[in-house]
Amino acid sequence: MGRHGWNSGARRWRLTALLGVGAAALALLVTLLNTLPGNGVNTDGTTRDGDKPHGNPTATPDATDPQVGWGFTHTQYSADEGASAAVKRVEGRLADAGGLPQIQHVMGWGADNPEPVRGRYDFEAMDRRIDFVRASGSTPVVTLCCAPDWMKGGEAGVDKTDWSQAALETAPDPEHFEDYADLAVTVARRYPDVRHFIVWNEFKGFWNDAEARWDHEGYTKLYNLVYRALKKVNPDIMVGGPYLVMDSVDPRAAEASKALTGPWGALDRRTVDAFGYWNEHKAGADFVVVDGSSYTRDDELLPDEFTATDKFTAVSRWVRGQTGDLPLWWAEYYVEPADGKDERKGWSEARRGAVQAAGMIALAKGGTTSAFYWNPEKEKGTECAGCLWTPTDTADGGAKLPMYDLVSRFGKEFRPGTEYRPVSVAGSDVRVLATDKVILAVNTLDRQTTVKIDGKKVQLQAYEVKWLER
Repeated sequence: MGRHGWNSGARRWRLTALLGVGAAALALLVTLLNTLPGNGVNTDGTTRDGDKPHGNPTATPDATDPQVGWGFTHTQYSADEGASAAVKRVEGRLADAGGLPQIQHVMGWGADNPEPVRGRYDFEAMDRRIDFVRASGSTPVVTLCCAPDWMKGGEAGVDKTDWSQAALETAPDPEHFEDYADLAVTVARRYPDVRHFIVWNEFKGFWNDAEARWDHEGYTKLYNLVYRALKKVNPDIMVGGPYLVMDSVDPRAAEASKALTGPWGALDRRTVDAFGYWNEHKAGADFVVVDGSSYTRDDELLPDEFTATDKFTAVSRWVRGQTGDLPLWWAEYYVEPADGKDERKGWSEARRGAVQAAGMIALAKGGTTSAFYWNPEKEKGTECAGCLWTPTDTADGGAKLPMYDLVSRFGKEFRPGTEYRPVSVAGSDVRVLATDKVILAVNTLDRQTTVKIDGKKVQLQAYEVKWLER
């Protein structure tokens, strides 16, 4: 995780200069402390009224519910840009499906630096993403990550943002934690229909080198400041964390924890310690957020790709037990190891879909009520392994792909509050999840099989994912 690629930061600004005239102008520049483009700090294209409500806020499907269901995360490229016909096609399809909850980060992953200079804001890209979620009749979720450069030792200015992975993964300095909470308040006021906020992403930048562990004290301080600040804006705003990566390792590894083990490995004790500290010292939480993969940190699928997904069930149950059954979100979940470029395209689409379905079943069985598919959309082209739809750069783009059918149907059939029902399966090669109306069946074999499900003979093709009516 944490290798997902960032917005390149292609700028649209015009270079300008503002000349201070006389002592009064100089005094004003000092007072505003970089809120105007003096002293070489470029603020072109920014605005001071970042907290002005944007667009037309909508009544989102889950505005009062801390459980939002199964959706996806916007990445660097998404369907908010491109040919108008393609954008509308995706918006309409999502709306027709009842809307899928969607995560957008406040900086990176398609969003520009929201506050390149203290008190000067740029929400152009973020506005476009929120407008897309609204147009698709969906619930918007904002992940409060990452931080403007001036909050983490970098330079202020619209042309100074460092979009490298190392820079983006740097946490704000402690002396700027309150500034970051102020930014969260600005975002909440700009988008009053956003009622769900996640604080930070994967503890990025919160690693204690001296002690070789997570800086859970620092993260929790930031979390608590943001939590309290957002609740002052609107007590109905819901906030969650800690968005820790639930890393698993070989049970024999020195960092293995005995708190939770299984055939899939053991949780990293440093993750367990960090989660415990946040859970004990948090100011409050409306839901709990984690992420992770079914495979180990060394990219091992133990003992195989399907059985490895049992980790999601075990971790989900463990987390819920630690928090007193707070609604559980997985902000990201992965079943296919990535290559050195963080791409997952080594499997066939059928195999990818089957293991993904097995992973979602495992999450649901563990008590997960909200989970977000990391949508790896491409900017252009026709091939897009694991994507929900084809790129929207041309008028015929935005065509749905197999993963969209799985994620959208899963979200429709297994909404939060769903009562799962037992179902008989003759054999261990088929994974199932059922309600009193529908059964999701997944063939884990790379060959055709026939099996009795719910007393009826069912034929499944290699890696087939099939929906059955009851």
